[in-house]
Amino acid sequence: MKYILFILLSLSFAARAQVVNKAETKPQSKKAEDTLVIDSGKKDSLKIFKPTINDYLYQTQFSEKKVFDTVMTFDKTYIFSQQNNKDNFGRIQPANIGSGFNPLVFEVNAEENLSLLPTNKSYMIIGANDVKYYDVKTPTATFVYHNAMRNGAALRSTYTQNIGKRFNFALEYMGLRSQGLYRNSLAANNNTIFSGHYVSKSGNYELFAHYLHQNVNNQESGGITEDNLFMNGDSNYSNRLNAQVSLASSSSQFSYRRYYLSQEFKPFNSEKFPFSIRHILSHQGNKYYYNQTTPETYWYDAPTDLVNGFPLTTKKYSENFSNTVSLIFNNEKFKLDAGVRYQIIKFGVTDIASINNAFPFPNELKENRIGAVGNLQVKLWNKIQLNSFLEFSNGSQFKSYLKTTNNLKFEPIKDYFVNAKVNFQSAYPSFNYLMNTSVYNNFNYYLENAKNQSVMELGGSINLKWFKTEIFANYFRIDNYTYFDSTMSPKQSNNSVNISQIGGEATFSFRKFHLNTRLHFQNTLTNKELLPLPGFIGRANFFYQTQAFKKAAEIQAGVKVYYFSKFASREYFPVLNEYILPRADSFSIGGQPIADIYINMKVKKMFFFIEGQQIGTVISNNKAYAFPHYPVYDFRLNIGIVWYLFN
Repeated sequence: MKYILFILLSLSFAARAQVVNKAETKPQSKKAEDTLVIDSGKKDSLKIFKPTINDYLYQTQFSEKKVFDTVMTFDKTYIFSQQNNKDNFGRIQPANIGSGFNPLVFEVNAEENLSLLPTNKSYMIIGANDVKYYDVKTPTATFVYHNAMRNGAALRSTYTQNIGKRFNFALEYMGLRSQGLYRNSLAANNNTIFSGHYVSKSGNYELFAHYLHQNVNNQESGGITEDNLFMNGDSNYSNRLNAQVSLASSSSQFSYRRYYLSQEFKPFNSEKFPFSIRHILSHQGNKYYYNQTTPETYWYDAPTDLVNGFPLTTKKYSENFSNTVSLIFNNEKFKLDAGVRYQIIKFGVTDIASINNAFPFPNELKENRIGAVGNLQVKLWNKIQLNSFLEFSNGSQFKSYLKTTNNLKFEPIKDYFVNAKVNFQSAYPSFNYLMNTSVYNNFNYYLENAKNQSVMELGGSINLKWFKTEIFANYFRIDNYTYFDSTMSPKQSNNSVNISQIGGEATFSFRKFHLNTRLHFQNTLTNKELLPLPGFIGRANFFYQTQAFKKAAEIQAGVKVYYFSKFASREYFPVLNEYILPRADSFSIGGQPIADIYINMKVKKMFFFIEGQQIGTVISNNKAYAFPHYPVYDFRLNIGIVWYLFN
C-alpha cells in the first residue's frame, strides 16, 4: 500500500496549477462557467486559467454530476468518523473496524440477489451502481485515513485525471488492517478500482467501464467465553487480550471481482430523434472461504461429529455473467429505457462431504437466464418527479426473479417535499442459504426446492422547512422469510413477517449552537421471534460550529449519543458470516447509551475528525454488546482525516 500511496502523491503534485481557495458545494449550473479566465491571452497567445470547485465533478453511471463536497456540514461527523465512510445509523459494530455490523433495522440488499454474499461481509462491498466516475480540470487526489484498533490503519486513496476534455480515468485503492481489542479478531481488507469514462466529440457515444477487486478478510474469535467477568468489570479483563475467546485458529475470506462495461450510442440527431442504444456487459465472481488449522472443539463434542477426510477449509463460489441491450428514449421531461438481459449464473462448492457413504447434494448449480429490464423517469413542472425500475428474469434452477422500485417526489408547497415509494422484490434466497459443506456434520446442508422470498415495501417521507425536519414511515411484508435457526440450519417461514417503522430527523439551531436528533421506532408485528429487532433507535448530536483563526479554519465541537433499546438479538455465526436465532446461552443486548465527544476541524481542503468514543467507559464498566458474546469497543481515540488535492 505504501508504494501505491507514493505513486499517487507523486502524480498529484506533478501538475502545476493553483489550488482553489474557496470551495462551495452547489449543483452544477449549465449556464455558469466552469473556469475563471485569469488572462485572456491579449498579451500573448497563452490563456491562463484558475479552476473553481465547479471544475471538479463526479457521478455514478445513472446519476447527475455532483461537485466535490468540501463544505463542513454536521452530517460528515457521522460519515468520516466511520471506517466505511457511511452513516451507520441502525447498526452496531463489534470491537474492531472492518468486522461488520449487527443490523438493528431491516434492510434489503440488492447485492445479495442471485449471488453468494455473506451478510456480515456485505457492508464493505461496492456495487456496480456505487462506482464513481470523475470529470476534473486538473489532476486530483483524495485521501481518507482512519486509525485502527490497537495496531494498523485504514487508508482510501483516489487519483483521477482527464486526458483531454472527453476521457477520464481513475485509480482508487483502499487498504485496512486492524488488530482489534480482543484475541483472534484481526481484520485485513482491501479493494482496488480502475475506472474510465469517455464521451465522443460529437456526444453520440459514451462509455463507462471499471474493474473492481475487493477482499474482506477476518480472523474469527467466536466471541468471549466469560461474559460475567466482562460485565462485572473484573480486573483481569482490564487488558482485553486476557479475555478468553471461543475460537483459536479460524478465519474467513471473501473476494469480490467485477468487470463492467457500459456503452451508449445515439445513431440519430438527438435534438430531432432522442433515441439511443445502450449495451452493458459485466462479469462478477464471488468466493467465500472459511479456514481453520485444526477442528475447533467449540463446534463439536465428539469425533463422530466430524466428516472423515473432509478438508478443514470450506470453499464456496458464485459467478454472474450478464449481457444487456436496451433502447432508450430521452428528452428533458420524459425518459424511458427498456431492454433484454441474458445471464449465466453459477453457484457451487469446491468439496462435497460424504455423509453415510453418499453425496446428498450437487457440487454446482448452474443455469442460463433470459429477462427484461426497464426504467422510467418523468419530470413535470419542476414539481413532480417519478422514477420507476423493473427487472424480470426466469430460469430453471433459481426460478423467477422480479424487482420493481417506484419513487414519487413532489413539492406541493415551495421548499416542502413529499416522497412516496412502493417497492417489491421476489427472489431466490441468497446463495449462502442454499448449500454449505463443512468438516462439521451439523453444518452440511442443502436447501432444496427453496421458495422465492418476497419483500413488499410501502412508505414515504415528508421534508419540512422548519428545523430541516424529515418525518418517515415504512411498512414491510416478507413472505417465505429465509433465516438461520438456532441450530445454524436454513429455514423458510410459513407465514409472513410484517414490520412497521416510523421516525424522523430534525436540526435545531440557536446562533452557533445546534442539535441534530434522529428517532426510529419499529415493531415486528408478526413472527417476531424470527426477526428480533430493537423497538427504538435514537441518536442526538449537540455541537458548536464556528470559524476560527481569522476564518482560515472552521471548527465543530460537540457530543454524540447513540442508543437502542434492549432486545433478544440474533447471534453472529462466523462459519457462514451470517446471523442465527438466539441459542440457549444467549442474552439480550442494548439499553446502554454510547456517548462520544468530538472536535472536528476544516483547514482549506483538509478535514480532521477527532473523537473520544465510549466516554462512559472511563468512569464505569463497559456493558455494551454488538452481538451476544461480542462486546462493543471501550474508550478509544478515533481519528479520521479527509484531504482533497485539486492541483
